[in-house]
Amino acid sequence: MKNIKIKINGQEIICSPDKNIYKAAKENGIFIPGLCGHPDFPAKGNCRVCVVEIKGRKNLVTSCSTKVEAGMEIVTDSERVKKARNLNIELIFAEHIEKCPTCIWRFNCPLLNFADRYKIEITRFPDRKGKRDIYKFANAVEIDGTQCIDCRNCLDSCSMLQKINYLELKGKGHNQEIVPASDKKVDCIYCGQCAVHCPVGAAQEQTHWDMAEKAIEDGKEKPGIFSKILSAAPSRNQGKSAPADRAGHKSKIIIAQFAPSIRVSIGEEFGLPHGKIVTGQAIAALKKLGFDYVFDVNFGADVTTMVEAEELLERIKNKAVMPMMTSCCPAWVKYVEFYCPELIPNLTTSRSPHIHSGAIIKTFWAQKMNINPKNIIVVSVMPCTAKKFEASRKELKVDGQWPVDYVITTREFAWMIKKNNIDFAKLKSAPADDLLGEYSGAAAIYGASGGVMESALRTAQFLACKGKRKGSLCDARIDYKDVRGIAGIKEAVVDVAGKKLRVAVVNGIGNIEPVLKRLNDYDYIEVMACPGGCIGGGGQPIPTTPEIRQKRMDALYKLDKSMKTRKAHENKGVLEALKWLKGQGKLEHKILHTNYKKRN
Repeated sequence: MKNIKIKINGQEIICSPDKNIYKAAKENGIFIPGLCGHPDFPAKGNCRVCVVEIKGRKNLVTSCSTKVEAGMEIVTDSERVKKARNLNIELIFAEHIEKCPTCIWRFNCPLLNFADRYKIEITRFPDRKGKRDIYKFANAVEIDGTQCIDCRNCLDSCSMLQKINYLELKGKGHNQEIVPASDKKVDCIYCGQCAVHCPVGAAQEQTHWDMAEKAIEDGKEKPGIFSKILSAAPSRNQGKSAPADRAGHKSKIIIAQFAPSIRVSIGEEFGLPHGKIVTGQAIAALKKLGFDYVFDVNFGADVTTMVEAEELLERIKNKAVMPMMTSCCPAWVKYVEFYCPELIPNLTTSRSPHIHSGAIIKTFWAQKMNINPKNIIVVSVMPCTAKKFEASRKELKVDGQWPVDYVITTREFAWMIKKNNIDFAKLKSAPADDLLGEYSGAAAIYGASGGVMESALRTAQFLACKGKRKGSLCDARIDYKDVRGIAGIKEAVVDVAGKKLRVAVVNGIGNIEPVLKRLNDYDYIEVMACPGGCIGGGGQPIPTTPEIRQKRMDALYKLDKSMKTRKAHENKGVLEALKWLKGQGKLEHKILHTNYKKRN
């Protein structure tokens, strides 16, 4: 396609004719404000904040929905544009009830930024949505009608992207409102894609940061049963004093554990490049926030890999229900339980990584440290809103204890850092606490679509060949590149100890239907509800675009490649924990496996 010439604010620009004005301007360093646009969806021009003037045209146009044309002369800051833009922003404030003090968007809210940039009087018009309802979906996601600006990104994410169609538009004109579907055959899967695509926080996670913060505060320097236990507890923290030792007299031990994808996304909240690996800074930030111990969920991912690989081989050997399907994505599990419960037997019984590590913390680790599990509070830092729902599933309890007490998203984690005035970008890297901090490269790629399958295949190959003579059928294969990438459906035939396995990876729940129609064509299927996998999760930094998802994914594979240990079965800490579990009778099954149920 031949490029064309246009002018924006007198600046000559050469660009492709398939671009809109907004994108052409952005690529050439020219700022045009906007709220409703997102590269995952067609342009709608609903917010009308991005209006511009085109020479020779009578009316202003929305730059996000207007394609460039050869010879076009565009002005983004004329008096006419300024007047229309500012009025539109004021009207948006009239339909967005400000809840700034407790909103996790407060430090990077585009609405507040525009109000400051253009000196907008945000209270000029009376609020008109103050009596709208707030719809809560389980304990994971909510739609706050009082904050909605009618951009409809949540509708697009639920229908076009995820194809769930749980949200619908009710009413007409200024009375229109986003509400849950009236059709009882449709239900939310808690993926949070509505939240990660909402420009103003009207669709958002149900926050747990305040509960986590209260747990930290309540646990500070209180006399109690730990006065003797903590002073006697052995240190396993890189040869330094363990956090428990430093904590003094405490009634509770507060532990944070963070997911694989957090380390390549949290930095974006603080101006660092997309995909920047900031593992050490994330750990340092959690410790500054007051957590006594910080563990890496990558340890739990290695446990999950071991359990899932063993189950895959067992199903093949015993000719059990196939294809086996991954279950570490709670939004996908909810989809199966509600929309196709007949597939429940296909789901692997393995628990997810943060549930595995949470239970191991409260059993194996607690015994090692001589701590009563009832005095341990585990907070998971996740890229996912559905993990909040998952952590509250009663069937996951171990001896009456929740493996994970609270789940905060990447955005909530960033909010806690900012509100506590921690300069994340300047933090000195810190190590995870080493008892559960060791992990393999296979664990790191769990955050990317295809990563769970690739990790399991690495270990399944090893386990299938264990005790056999080395040869062409048992080569120690590491990379399974056919299951990587951002394609909606990835298919491959892989060799595991001489047996050909037909595998498929579904990247985003919106791509599930074609695979469900061809189940007999596969032996093993990975499904991640969010585009890109966890790196595109509903709790990740905003914006999360295809380009950003790719950069986060590339960073995880870079991390995997840099690791000395790249296979879960080579993680000595995991092997130690699993060996301990084998000697615990029924406790082993309780910690490693779970079950699912049909949901109405």
